[in-house]
Amino acid sequence: MKTGLVLEGGALRTIFSSGACDALLDLGLTADYVVGVSAGIAYGVSYLSGQKGRNLDILTTYANDRRYMGVRNLLDRKNRSYFGLKFAYEEIPNSLIPFDYDAFAAWPGEAEAVVTSLARGQAEYLPVPRRDESFLLLQATCAMPLLFPAFDLGGGPVLDGGVADAIPFRRALEKGCDRVTVILTRERSYHKKPEKLQPLIDLAYRRWPNFCRAMRRRAQQYEAAREELFRLEQEGRALILEPESTAGFSRVERDVEKIRTLYREGYDAAMAKREELGAFLKNT
Repeated sequence: MKTGLVLEGGALRTIFSSGACDALLDLGLTADYVVGVSAGIAYGVSYLSGQKGRNLDILTTYANDRRYMGVRNLLDRKNRSYFGLKFAYEEIPNSLIPFDYDAFAAWPGEAEAVVTSLARGQAEYLPVPRRDESFLLLQATCAMPLLFPAFDLGGGPVLDGGVADAIPFRRALEKGCDRVTVILTRERSYHKKPEKLQPLIDLAYRRWPNFCRAMRRRAQQYEAAREELFRLEQEGRALILEPESTAGFSRVERDVEKIRTLYREGYDAAMAKREELGAFLKNT
């Protein structure tokens, strides 16, 4: 049986997923295939490298550091992102809170990240490089519209994978996974609303009408994907972990206590389902 792990994005809300993944490390559980969107996979590689607590250390240390995130980064013509790209994706992993490239390279499974093509408005699934000290693919999958520049990884400009496929469980099934474990970053009762900034998006990305259409369809497609995922859960083909509530927690949250609390909620949610997780995943 091929096991799959699917990681939703959600910027700093993804610290819930980090807590859940750290519980998986304590339980000695892994997957044959991991696919993630945005911060889901950007944080998820620390799980694949076996570095428990690394993402929590990063956020509790740097969430209030202007080098990590803030409007000044967005206004910097050399950066053009709310997040300090070189600081977050190069200085931190290569110096301050080192990423274990060797351990990630030794992980035997397959990892993919999702990006959205500006030209086609469709999802693309790309293998996560085992040794990229700039983490360009992870920057691209995290590239929220209006808050990041577009990235060209060789096949044309791309942005945040969550635009076209926010919860890529279908990709895991296409890759041959019999059942999937899915870590969500929104509560079960959540309903996505249409994008309030759609007029600005239509203006900013007017060169890419397919991308603009994808943004207009985003909420509807997200709702449909969740309905399908919950049906798979009822059929016993999906195991879902989700937070009880994300009310009051910003995707650019700076309150360290809130960050610690959501992390712990993720850890506890996974531990509460340790037996079910043991049936869906495999021992390391």
